[in-house]
Amino acid sequence: MKQALLIIMVLTVIAGNVNAAVVTKEVSYKEGDTVLKGYMAWDDSIKDRRPGVLVVHEWWGHNTYARKRARMLAEEGFTALAVDMYGDGKTADHPDTAGKFSGMVMGNMPMMKARFIAAENYLKAQPTVDKNKIAAIGYCFGGAVVLNMARAGHDIDAVVSFHGSLGAKIPAKKGNIKAEVLVMNGADDPFVKPEAISEFKQEMRDANANYRFINYPGAKHSFTNPEADSFAKKFNLPLEYNAEVDKQSWREMLELFGKVFR
Repeated sequence: MKQALLIIMVLTVIAGNVNAAVVTKEVSYKEGDTVLKGYMAWDDSIKDRRPGVLVVHEWWGHNTYARKRARMLAEEGFTALAVDMYGDGKTADHPDTAGKFSGMVMGNMPMMKARFIAAENYLKAQPTVDKNKIAAIGYCFGGAVVLNMARAGHDIDAVVSFHGSLGAKIPAKKGNIKAEVLVMNGADDPFVKPEAISEFKQEMRDANANYRFINYPGAKHSFTNPEADSFAKKFNLPLEYNAEVDKQSWREMLELFGKVFR
């Protein structure tokens, strides 16, 4: 009898895994004359429309890491689009190039906004997406992008920044931030100074934003990316992967989404 019950339990687990069918595809969309190359992921076993999440890449560009996060979101029941903020799917293999690419976008707020909205409109048009339930997450450079979109008053449910820059291209005005804001930062990240944190929190308070800031002790820049250690060694950068903080920050994001999308 016990053996029969065990077999039933195993078959149930197997059936559940078979039904969970994450589908991915490379996609192209446009902003003006610029072709942007993204990556979609969703669970095809879910028949209802579901929340959509934009994934904004690190300064390295739209790479395998951004795509991995899109797939992880699909496994959680979302439709995710890993976006392309640089155009033509460009990626960088050196910090100098990454700085050039990211600076091009960060120094041009109209371009940043236009490319973000182009990705959002593409995501909303998908048959698996509830266009009234949209969030955006970003890593490093991508964290700065989603925060600046929230500051600009973009109508989105939530933005989540993982080890992103906190500086404001245009500081938020009082009452302008519509999104719930979650920022997860490494307390030992040398790129984010204590004064930048204080200024960010004051800006959020002045704007009456619904925000939460989590500072993880011992965590450094790029704490969610398993490749951070190899980048640190190769380019002599203060980066470090932190497996525990990676898991904790992902759970915090899911809890926020559970609240705003319930």
